[in-house]
Amino acid sequence: MAKTIMIANSVYEELKEAKKDRSFSEAIKEMLEKSKPKTGAGLRDCAGLLLNDDKEYEKIMKELKPLYKKWTKRYA
Repeated sequence: MAKTIMIANSVYEELKEAKKDRSFSEAIKEMLEKSKPKTGAGLRDCAGLLLNDDKEYEKIMKELKPLYKKWTKRYA
């Protein structure tokens, strides 16, 4: 079922340019799917925030080491 929506002319022009040879629906759907958070996306945002010489880093690694070993035994 088709629906009518109103958007600003500037948004229409950007969408028209971005859609290329696809329909507007296909282009919008793809854009919405890309904006959904993926599993692990939050981890990628945090990667590298802690320095190796940081005490917090050492504490976290100390807590995680046994979990890594447990995981490796279970899934390796």
